[in-house]
Amino acid sequence: MPRTGRNTVLASPGVQAGGSQSARAVSGLANVPRPENQIAPSALRPHVLVEECIFRWKTEAGIEFRTHLSSKLPSAAAATIFELMRVGLEPKTASNYSAGVLHFNQLCDKLDIPERERMPAPEYLLAALLAKHTGNWLSGLKIYHTLNGAEWQGEEMPRYAKKEAKKLNPPSLPKHLPVTHEHMEALVNGLDMSNTFDVAVFAVACTAFWGSRRLGELVIPSARAFDPDRHVAKRANVRYRSTPNLTRYAVFHIPWTKTTGCKGADIILTGITGSLCSVTALEHHLKTNNAAPDNVPLFSFDTGDAKGWAPMTRDWFLNRCNEVWTRAGLGKLTRHCFRIRGATELLFRGTHPDVVATLGTWKSKSFLEYWRKIEVIIDNCIRLLQHIIPLFISSASDTSRIQLMRDSMDSYRRRHK
Repeated sequence: MPRTGRNTVLASPGVQAGGSQSARAVSGLANVPRPENQIAPSALRPHVLVEECIFRWKTEAGIEFRTHLSSKLPSAAAATIFELMRVGLEPKTASNYSAGVLHFNQLCDKLDIPERERMPAPEYLLAALLAKHTGNWLSGLKIYHTLNGAEWQGEEMPRYAKKEAKKLNPPSLPKHLPVTHEHMEALVNGLDMSNTFDVAVFAVACTAFWGSRRLGELVIPSARAFDPDRHVAKRANVRYRSTPNLTRYAVFHIPWTKTTGCKGADIILTGITGSLCSVTALEHHLKTNNAAPDNVPLFSFDTGDAKGWAPMTRDWFLNRCNEVWTRAGLGKLTRHCFRIRGATELLFRGTHPDVVATLGTWKSKSFLEYWRKIEVIIDNCIRLLQHIIPLFISSASDTSRIQLMRDSMDSYRRRHK
């Protein structure tokens, strides 16, 4: 059910979080698969949720591999190996990989490929899969081979098939549209900063934008999905500091990121002049939403009901932002949009690309993939001289610093492309 924020100044009701949460139905029986996910009956491939296919669907080669492994290792040690491989895959990644396994077996069923010839998968089958289905299915199938102890043969023929299939298939969907400075200004004007829910929404938006963070690192997927090992809690030690040039910044640790895993990362937010200051937004949120205990999500908000608080979920946050943006004529955006444009905005303001990549815990390949309008950024860096990251760009107005930054950006692109 949607949550309602508490109004801290006005007597009017709080703003609803824009949408209701839906939970997956849980029962003793597996859900009936959609037509496109159906597959020929087989004892090797039981009826399971799609994200479980890569782990629970068996092959004859895999059965032989596990039998051999059990003859060499104690059963507990063998089981630990597979469990570590399982927990090493994020649920969303496992679901994407399992889709490749599903499509592969559907193709084999259609071509009447015997079980013995499916694993290891010969090159011609992998190439046939790529010719029939668009998408990066080979990554999942490669992991599936590893789980089954089979040799991977997806080299030359699949590579050429994938290259030619791109020419024949429709162009891929455009990249996620980013949040712009205009979107952030719309939030300032459209949110009610006397409402506890809206205060939390704005704090999340500023943190994701200026911290170049994924939303999954700041908010939880659903109201009951909080995991203190993966989600930042209110007890996080938010430290407010100032640089020698009196620039304020805030630092706090998140316990998990997609790139660093359980090592987590420090989020650094730097104060700026104006209404979009992330340090001010975070500080205002923590002072306004102070009813929740320390062991709940960091961006929980006061509700004024018997419980007193509610956690900020991804859907509630996005629904509220999109409500404001739609009313402002900007259209709806997705959960990836803050991280993309936040990194770009830092580059626009003269922050060195290595610093931006470090702040957002970007891998070089992903950073270059999301790096928008790179030539425009380079040309504008001379003109946009505002201070962003403490200690790194305090002398950004110096001409030699600007030239060094331009050279570094070119070097970064050459090193990582």
